[in-house]
Amino acid sequence: HLQLVESGGGLVQPGGSLRLSCAASGFTLDYYAIGWFRQAPGKEREGVSCISSSGVSTNYADSVKGRFTISRDNAKNTVYLQMNSLKPEDTAVYYCARYGRRWCTSVTGVYDVWGQGTQVTVSS
Repeated sequence: HLQLVESGGGLVQPGGSLRLSCAASGFTLDYYAIGWFRQAPGKEREGVSCISSSGVSTNYADSVKGRFTISRDNAKNTVYLQMNSLKPEDTAVYYCARYGRRWCTSVTGVYDVWGQGTQVTVSS
């Protein structure tokens, strides 16, 4: 059974940090690009960041550049999203998803395995 499981979400004050994890089971992450997405209430799902299968290539949405860092540990079959300097507008459910290629794409519809999401709330 192919599965991605996110963890690490929670409530944090503005300016704080969280690290999200995306653990894969049922398949090996080595061959796949992995993306992080988020969806706030009443808004469409948006891409946050993506990392290629080897980790050589990464990209970020303009809204998170300089604050978020994506990384992966293929030995642990896990991808991470380090989120610093969090803002209230970062509040959303965060999802990770698998793309069936080694390189990233911004086309959300081609990601074929999705996690259940983890809630991130930034509030004082």
